Amino acid sequence: MTFYPNDRIALFIDGANLYSSSKSLGFDIDYKKLLEEFRKRGMLTRAYYYTALVEDQDYSPIRPLVDWLDYNGYALVTKTAREYTDSQGRRRWRGDMDIEIAVDMMEMAPHIDHAVLFSGDGDFRRLVQAVQQKGVRVTVVSTMKSQPPMASDDLRRQADSFVDLADLSGIIGRPARSPLPRFIQGDAAEQEREANADS
Repeated sequence: MTFYPNDRIALFIDGANLYSSSKSLGFDIDYKKLLEEFRKRGMLTRAYYYTALVEDQDYSPIRPLVDWLDYNGYALVTKTAREYTDSQGRRRWRGDMDIEIAVDMMEMAPHIDHAVLFSGDGDFRRLVQAVQQKGVRVTVVSTMKSQPPMASDDLRRQADSFVDLADLSGIIGRPARSPLPRFIQGDAAEQEREANADS
C-alpha cells in the first residue's frame, strides 16, 4: 500500500465480507490494531463499518462488536436485515449494504486523498472507477488466498492497489477464537454472512 504522510484517508469496511475473508484465512480482525495501522499511514479522516442487524432476536452475536466499534472510533452504518425462508425451509436474513457504501464513498471523495475498501465484491468496480475520476486513489483489501478467492478480478484490476488480507494478518489479525457452541455458531456466523448477502 502506498500512502503519503499527508494523505487524508477513509476506510470503508464491508463487515460481512471482511468477516468471511478473515475467517477463511483462519484469523480474526483486531479492530483496534486496524485503526492504529491506518492512523500511522496518514490522516485517518473516517473509518466506516457497514453491517446489517437482525433486530428481533433476544441476543444478537454481532451486537457486542457493533457496540465496541461505535464507541471506539468507527462510524457505524447499520440497517435491519430482512428475513426470508430459503429453499430448504430454513430461516435466513438478508441485508445488502452496497448502496450505503457507495453513497458514503462518493460523499467523502471531495474530502479524502485515499479510500481503502475492505471488500472483494465485484459490484464495487464501477464505484471505485467513479471515485478515481474524482482524484481519489483506491486500495482494495480482500483475499485471493482463500478457497474460493474472495476478491473479484474486475475489482482488483480497477483499484490503484490491491492488498491481500492474508498479508495483513500479522498487523491487524489475532488468532481466531475457538468455535462457539453449534447452536450459537450457526446463528452468529450465518447472521453476519447472510445479513449482508446480495439480494
